[in-house]
Amino acid sequence: MLHPSYTDLMKVVNNEVEQGEAPVVNSRYSIVMATAKRARQIIGGEESLVAAKQTKPLSIAIEELNQGKIKITHED
Repeated sequence: MLHPSYTDLMKVVNNEVEQGEAPVVNSRYSIVMATAKRARQIIGGEESLVAAKQTKPLSIAIEELNQGKIKITHED
């Protein structure tokens, strides 16, 4: 089971959205894509932005997102 949950991660990502604005993330797919992309960056040699207990790149990416160290933005 993913901890934190998708719902918790979506709240973290959308916490800076003003009332009435569209949320940055509104699906699990967006969370999965963002964390997978960050995990690939970590595998490619980028430094972790958190002191993670886990050594798996995906777990590190999820923790970075949960702590607000990485942001998900819309691509225009």
